[in-house]
Amino acid sequence: MLNPAPAHPLPDEFLGLVDVLTPNESEVPILAAFTGSASVDVGAQALLARDANAVLVTVGAVGCMLYRPGHAPHGLIGRRMTVVDAIGAGDTFTGALAAAMARGEPLPEAMRWANAAAARSITGRGAIGGMPTLDQVGALLAEREPS
Repeated sequence: MLNPAPAHPLPDEFLGLVDVLTPNESEVPILAAFTGSASVDVGAQALLARDANAVLVTVGAVGCMLYRPGHAPHGLIGRRMTVVDAIGAGDTFTGALAAAMARGEPLPEAMRWANAAAARSITGRGAIGGMPTLDQVGALLAEREPS
């Protein structure tokens, strides 16, 4: 798993070694080595064409999008939360994703945990202070999913 921040173009041979790449929306065109503007979809598809195994893009309050070869893109809507501090939300997302996958969750379910953990993290102050516990994320997931 790689959170490629700060973003810079990645060599093709490196992309195939990463199981899940977790860039944010502004990092995708940089990773894909695009010089102009491009949509997240176009950038993620370009990374898949260069042997990325999965690209899971965070798009802030909008949520996240999962791109995998042979699958339609899969998105999760973000949760409306009172923002105190967004510092560390991306790190929380990737950490929660890794923890869920280590527990044996399939990638789409791990994505739900990560999305909820990142949403919860912005309600606290600082990267460490905002990082939620497993119970806090579980409680948020028990609430009605956004639609």
